[in-house]
Amino acid sequence: VQLVESGGGLVQPGGSLRLSCAASGFTFSSAVMSWHRQAPGKERELVAVISSAGSTGYEDSVKGRFAISRDNAKNTLYLQMNSLKPEDTAVYYCRAPGYWGQGTQVTVSS
Repeated sequence: VQLVESGGGLVQPGGSLRLSCAASGFTFSSAVMSWHRQAPGKERELVAVISSAGSTGYEDSVKGRFAISRDNAKNTLYLQMNSLKPEDTAVYYCRAPGYWGQGTQVTVSS
């Protein structure tokens, strides 16, 4: 199983980023997929989840700003992040059941 995140970087407050997670080695279309993040000195937390059928759920602080989606034809998971805030700064991880990606750094700063 491989999960490879990309799309992180430095962005100003109010800006947007789109994270991608390329998945391989398992049946992506059948898997519940999720994004998590870990800020310095804090525990890793769930940000967003998407079922195999496309149902979604979000952590309260990102509702209305972040959108999780999947492209089963491309075996890719996405996280569109809008109206970014400094408190969104963290390493963002893609997760499939039992597996984690290596993470991608998102820094929101002026």
